[in-house]
Amino acid sequence: MPQTFQAAGYETAITGKWHLGHSRVQYLPRSRGFDHSYGHMNGAIDYYTHERDGGLDWNRDGKSLREEGYSTDLIGAEAVRLIKTRDRARPLFLYVPFNAPHAPLEAPKALLDKYSGLRDKDPKRRPYAAMVDSLDTAIGKVLSTIDEEGMRDNTLVLFFSDNGGPTEWGARNAPLRGGKGTTFEGGTRVPAVVRWPGHVKAGERSNQRMSAFDVFPTLAGAVGITPRNKLPLDGKNMWPAISSGRVEPREDLLLAVDAGPKTYYCVHHGDWKLVREELRASHGIKDYLFRPAEDPSEAHDLAAEHPDVVAAL
Repeated sequence: MPQTFQAAGYETAITGKWHLGHSRVQYLPRSRGFDHSYGHMNGAIDYYTHERDGGLDWNRDGKSLREEGYSTDLIGAEAVRLIKTRDRARPLFLYVPFNAPHAPLEAPKALLDKYSGLRDKDPKRRPYAAMVDSLDTAIGKVLSTIDEEGMRDNTLVLFFSDNGGPTEWGARNAPLRGGKGTTFEGGTRVPAVVRWPGHVKAGERSNQRMSAFDVFPTLAGAVGITPRNKLPLDGKNMWPAISSGRVEPREDLLLAVDAGPKTYYCVHHGDWKLVREELRASHGIKDYLFRPAEDPSEAHDLAAEHPDVVAAL
């Protein structure tokens, strides 16, 4: 994606969590289509020391950087700086992958105090809420900067999460079942917001099924550039559906994730969804069958009633 936008004349920048390879220079953002990079290469860094496994993981343009500050604030501030100092002769492609609210659960004291009245048996809920609050504030500053720079009407903003919240770390996905590390809806169905005045109606809600696989061809399609992939893409351009408000039928969508002793699979096929839960050690398998549009909380397992559908999926 960044290589495609770079080749189309865009200034390209990333601020935040890369986590797509760090053991060789050719895996780093500057080797993968980004003009500017800032943040960390691995996951689960300390929010204040910016260390992982005893080593510093914080950089600008591939060079290690000792810098004080809470990582959410720093990532947001860099996004603001990049927008303000952009090359005004070129369009800007800006990727801002915040690490918040990923573990470790660390938040500024003022925000922890703000949620001191949060009534929850889980002690992790309070820092998690504080971390999301910080994230919201940082995103708000980025959006305000876009507006202040006169870019609002000419900027497509896409926000989404990479997976459902980890319930063991203070997240809540209700009314969806499960969370990160599963293929139940709580693990794979996430909030997404699009803002582009004049192209997407404000306040509209879409039930279009879309996955992270679709982001690259969708963004390219929205701005009229051709993806430069050499191999077939797993996703498709969903911009016609998003911009028109129509819901388009999708081909089968397959997802899988390893989580501790289990591997989860799922396939979305029309109105049906099969979830397979496999114990890796014993290869024990349990299949669930749902119709998420009618039962988003996946409370009703239909596998016993429709063994033919289970077998087919």
